[in-house]
Amino acid sequence: MVDMIERVEEKTMCEVAVLLDSVDKVKDFVSIVSRYGAGMDLVSGRRVVDAKSIMSIFCADLSKPLSLRIHEERERAEEIVSAVGQYVVDLEAVCD
Repeated sequence: MVDMIERVEEKTMCEVAVLLDSVDKVKDFVSIVSRYGAGMDLVSGRRVVDAKSIMSIFCADLSKPLSLRIHEERERAEEIVSAVGQYVVDLEAVCD
């Protein structure tokens, strides 16, 4: 149990703005993020959706940038941000 608590404490949340303004971009983005085991959400206003779910993403307002929240260790989160780099519109990722 203590090991589990330590592993949870190591995780952080990184947030970066992405733009997914077409069906093809959504499909490709989901294909990329699905390769990773990290928990990821997309935030549009008050709506939070699963970043690995095509159907969930289409419930968001895709005309504006979305906030991608990655719940993972900083180094791994930066790897994910790099993988989806073509969709990142704000190069400054915020990690807590």
